[in-house]
Amino acid sequence: MDKPAPSHFQVARALLKELQEKYPVLRDAQPLAIGIDKQLIALQPEINRKALRIALGIHTNSLRYLKAMKKAENRFDLEGNPAGEITDEQRAHAATVLEERLKKDAELRKAQRQAELEKKKAEEAEQRRTEKLNQLAAKFSRTR
Repeated sequence: MDKPAPSHFQVARALLKELQEKYPVLRDAQPLAIGIDKQLIALQPEINRKALRIALGIHTNSLRYLKAMKKAENRFDLEGNPAGEITDEQRAHAATVLEERLKKDAELRKAQRQAELEKKKAEEAEQRRTEKLNQLAAKFSRTR
């Protein structure tokens, strides 16, 4: 039986991993030069453009990258050379996205904990109900 073709996301993840192994600027999550995609395509014309766009999106939306953008002063090309400054607006955007992501993650964890607590309470209530039913059944089975 044939395996299904990998999704665009899976292809992009594999491409990102390959690029991170090849280019320290990606591996170290340094802020990337504007137009780095064109630089990558010039060096590796065989790269699937859609996969590259998704891979760079995954990379630039990662927590590590956003944290680096929030603190850094410069962007870097593939060789690690400075390739433009990061504006205050870009730093502020990274900080905002990072803050929203962390807040959303915290809310999700809180909701998961609440759901687990409610499930545990329901299980305990069911356990008590079963025990009471068993006690009643035992009580009435003895008296007859």
